[in-house]
Amino acid sequence: MITQITDGVKVSVVTEYQADYSSPRQSHYVFTYRITIENCSAYTVQLLRRHWFIYDSNNTQKEVEGEGVVGQQPVLEPGETHQYVSGCNLKTGIGKMNGTYLMERVVDGKQFKVVIPEFVLILPYLLN
Repeated sequence: MITQITDGVKVSVVTEYQADYSSPRQSHYVFTYRITIENCSAYTVQLLRRHWFIYDSNNTQKEVEGEGVVGQQPVLEPGETHQYVSGCNLKTGIGKMNGTYLMERVVDGKQFKVVIPEFVLILPYLLN
């Protein structure tokens, strides 16, 4: 698990290769990632937007930006967590992702960016 805390918001990531949905012969590799966002601050916060950078080992880079996460803009009270699963497709068996969430403190509307720590997407058998 990869974890980072920014301004009292903790983001943790766990990845998994999806062999059943991948086709290595056709250079199609599917990975999922489970994100847990925990509000460790004293303020209620809302996730407004996401901004991802996805890197493939063949020097391909994708940028994804948009509202919320998987169709939601969760509000987290102090101590609450929000978890979701999403995924990405790569053309190689090795890649990485990182990014930011745009969050807002509900009490005063102050917006701030929360770092999504960089994590690696890699075929399990390449780790040996």
